[in-house]
Amino acid sequence: MGAKNFLISKLQKNYGYILGGLGMVLFFLLTTLSQGYGKDTDNKAVTTWLLIGYTVVIDPGHGGADPGTVGFRGTLEKNISLTVAKRLTYFFQQAGAHVLLTRKSDQDLSDPGLFDFYTVRSQDLSRRVNLVNKYKAQFLLSIHLNHFPDPVEYGAQVFYQTGSGDGKKLAEAIQKELNNYLIDSGRQALAGDFYLCRETKAPAVIIELGFLSNPEEERKLNDPMYQMKAAWAIYAGVVKYLNLLS
Repeated sequence: MGAKNFLISKLQKNYGYILGGLGMVLFFLLTTLSQGYGKDTDNKAVTTWLLIGYTVVIDPGHGGADPGTVGFRGTLEKNISLTVAKRLTYFFQQAGAHVLLTRKSDQDLSDPGLFDFYTVRSQDLSRRVNLVNKYKAQFLLSIHLNHFPDPVEYGAQVFYQTGSGDGKKLAEAIQKELNNYLIDSGRQALAGDFYLCRETKAPAVIIELGFLSNPEEERKLNDPMYQMKAAWAIYAGVVKYLNLLS
């Protein structure tokens, strides 16, 4: 194949990928909007070019021997967080961002053969932070699920590091979209002291997508469409945060 024909073939292939990706995003939007989700979401959450060239670290919480919280019916936090993180990765990639996942499978980031939970946890968390700082990511999104002894508690909530102005703005933007697209529990973004958020050099948030201890919310969190809406809400929140800065 000549150089010219090769170039044309490659361009056609990439163009097909772009059209396919845009088609999937459009299908998702039409589906969610027809079901009444995202009533006050403006078009900036979809059509932005602000993410081109950005580096985003998405952190699916837990993994490996650490399952995270366990749901009312046995759902493992580590599995849901990874699934949503992969869906979220797709949205950012379609917007032109470079995405780094702290884990792509059921594993943690500690050295194999370690058995002391404290050592494993410390090494795992420090390596997640190092990934953000090494690649100078613009922000960190850590995906988790919540648990509470009383099963009536429900709703997604976003946390940020106390004293981080950008972290607060990012958390509030994501929280608004989570309330808009998922169950609106009235929860608001909250500040706290978190190793991941404190040690990263970029704005960082911890996103609790809901309570696995709530039977109904656990059921929703296992639904692929609900997971897609959760990922889209996070993406839309990030874009709205960037629009605030532009």
